[in-house]
Amino acid sequence: MENKDLIIDMKGIYKRFYIGQPNELEILKGIDLQVYRGEFVSIVGASGSGKSTLMNIIGALDRPTEGSYSLDGVPMGEVPDDLLSDIRNQKIGFVFQTFNLIPRTSALNNVALPMLYGGVPRGLRTRRAKWLLEQVGMGERMSHQPNELSGGQKQRVAIARAMANDPAIILADEPTGALDTSTGRLVMDLFHRLHQQGKTIVLITHNPELALETQRVITISDGRVIREEEGKSLCI
Repeated sequence: MENKDLIIDMKGIYKRFYIGQPNELEILKGIDLQVYRGEFVSIVGASGSGKSTLMNIIGALDRPTEGSYSLDGVPMGEVPDDLLSDIRNQKIGFVFQTFNLIPRTSALNNVALPMLYGGVPRGLRTRRAKWLLEQVGMGERMSHQPNELSGGQKQRVAIARAMANDPAIILADEPTGALDTSTGRLVMDLFHRLHQQGKTIVLITHNPELALETQRVITISDGRVIREEEGKSLCI
């Protein structure tokens, strides 16, 4: 790639659980992973392959047992625990299969919440939340609560929320997994548009067809990267 600006740089990542105990488990076994700014990359693997554990480390939700990880130039091993939440809030936009919206809270306030944690003044965060909801086609639903929205609408709100603090990277974990095919298509189209606007996106999926829509497909199995290939990178 022409752009050599690494946004994710993982070297020799191991993750073990129950260390020193008879039931010790080694889930990740020396993962090397590099993602460049502006890339749309997918990580594919069957259940139990280690992709969820890897996602948690990429998202600064967990730490590796061994290895080094730099996120947008920040060596994560040097970040103290009490600052990890700030890194997550500012650097990463999360989109989950289960949406993770706050119930009994409007779409507008769900999108504004990361900005509240980030110290953005109220007027500014309200304006940006409205603008983001309009960008994902939810401008007329901003006062609705999650229980008043369909699955696809909830996911569009979640994508708007992921963009709230203009993060360096969007980390999407099975974002279409709870949606029907046509609704999932709309959500993937949104990710393609965000990518065309310059966003770095990492898609975690078990669906090889969705993975092939990205620029690069990284397949993991039994805690190791076993294959990398170019995707089709659909233009929407």
